[in-house]
Amino acid sequence: MQYTRNFCIIAHIDHGKSTLADRLLEVTRTISDRDVREQVLDSMDLERERGITIKSHAIQMDYAYQGNQYKLNLIDTPGHVDFSYEVSRSIASCEGALLIVDATQGIQAQTISNLYLALEHDLEIIPVMNKMDLEAANPDEVMDQIIDLIGCDADDIIMASGKTGMGVDKIIERIILRIPAPAGDQDAPLQALIFDSVFNPFRGIIALIRVMNGRIRTDEWVKFVATGKEYQADEIGVLKLTQNPKDELSAGDVGYIISGIKVSREVKVGDTITHVDRPCSAAIEGFENVKPMVFAGIYPIDPDDYEELRTSIEKLQLNDASFTFEPESSVALGFGFRCGFLGMLHLEIVQERLSREFDMGVISTVPNVSYRAYTKNNEVIEVHNPFDMPGPNLLDHIEEPFITGQVITKSEYTGPVMNLCIGKRGVLKNQHYLTSDRVELTFEMPLGEIVFDFYDKLKSISRGYASFDYYMSGYQPSNLVRLDILLNGESVDALSSLSHRDNAYEFGKKMCAKLKELIPRQQFDIAIQAAISAKIIARETVKALRKDVTSKCYGGDITRKRKLLEKQKKGKKRMRQVGNVEVPQQAFMAVLKLDT
Repeated sequence: MQYTRNFCIIAHIDHGKSTLADRLLEVTRTISDRDVREQVLDSMDLERERGITIKSHAIQMDYAYQGNQYKLNLIDTPGHVDFSYEVSRSIASCEGALLIVDATQGIQAQTISNLYLALEHDLEIIPVMNKMDLEAANPDEVMDQIIDLIGCDADDIIMASGKTGMGVDKIIERIILRIPAPAGDQDAPLQALIFDSVFNPFRGIIALIRVMNGRIRTDEWVKFVATGKEYQADEIGVLKLTQNPKDELSAGDVGYIISGIKVSREVKVGDTITHVDRPCSAAIEGFENVKPMVFAGIYPIDPDDYEELRTSIEKLQLNDASFTFEPESSVALGFGFRCGFLGMLHLEIVQERLSREFDMGVISTVPNVSYRAYTKNNEVIEVHNPFDMPGPNLLDHIEEPFITGQVITKSEYTGPVMNLCIGKRGVLKNQHYLTSDRVELTFEMPLGEIVFDFYDKLKSISRGYASFDYYMSGYQPSNLVRLDILLNGESVDALSSLSHRDNAYEFGKKMCAKLKELIPRQQFDIAIQAAISAKIIARETVKALRKDVTSKCYGGDITRKRKLLEKQKKGKKRMRQVGNVEVPQQAFMAVLKLDT
């Protein structure tokens, strides 16, 4: 154990975390020259294209230092706020962390939140200033920010560049000297933390584990504490670029276990593994079931593809345990699924993966968050779909989830950022100047307000400089109403949404105007209305196409023309009674594009 070091990397998106990890793998010769490519640890095409880490990864590196052979276990973490629970479990598996800060951008919001997570777990922090090879690098200012944040000395900060390899040897040396060896009793009962899981179509679920106490051998019977299930350890081993089977893993080791599990729900991130015959006295702290934050309906474009979509979603869930789904039906869209996501990025990624990996064309409804509806009979109903909201005669009040959000931006953009947050029903809690021209703003605001376009607007008004991070702060009572959209008097359930009463009128008006642009004209008038309960608050009309039935009358008495027009009028009246309105696909996504 004294020659083992377990560490993770903390960084904001695009601060060079994956590139620096590539250089560490090259210097320790974990990867051969033939296998060298960018973002080695990012296995998905989506991760490469977007330059973000979606799934956390682990890899073991061997390095000789002063005559001793060290085992360095790197546990890579996602940087995005949507995957913060995965980050917390990865941090719980380590004794140290590399804090990587971009020398051109300075400290960002997600760096701070992940750093606080690391400090809560008493991790040894090694500060690294990356991208020092760029002309735009501003080392003096960024160094002051790091010193203010973690209270280190200037000599403790390593100057590095993931692109050129500068400072990588120094980083490895600092990991060996500063990060403590793992603590743990190899003779105690087995206690291992699951920090991630991967699905293999041939072997089943592969659980990635960090052994805290005791030891585990192949073919032993183990128990998963949270689920209470028992399995035989068919194979255990360590993770290099490929899986490396071993006969035994002991306290301090990071590796994997394969038990032939086929159902993703039986392996939960954060769970504890112990022996069946000699169980540990307590599970590792910090386990929680991952709760979806954002809900949306996903429907196949072609209703005949429903079963195919079900199969695709089930396969996708095997790789992504935080994604939940249940069947639902809509009058407008037919049969589909109500899906739960960790956030908007997660929703985007799931849609993209359904399209790429399974070739599924899908329509998604308006995303919304989970509300709590309290009825007059003192019942509490979890509402994920606006149509499940109890009627006004039963409803007492509604509570919606609130978040505490941190925005870090240049001080010149403070005014526009404040206006944006206050316009989204936010309340300013704190304003703290990190440096003379960088400010941290803390707001409390409803989660539902950031679901739509908050992040995009924040980036545009700050010209890309602002960074945003948030955590849940609980539920609060709110004056919410269900806004229904009616086409020719028929409610379209897929376009319903929950909105604050103060914003409902404006939102309904914009919805009607947008649908008027998108719905094609028919042979009859189409009334588009926005309604709260039975009260119509906005209306637009798509005018009928006029067919010139009198064109063949090129002379004669006016009564001939009038007779034809009267005949057409009767036909249109009948048509309107039986006419169905076709709503194009883009109308369902138009709600997201509305400038709310």
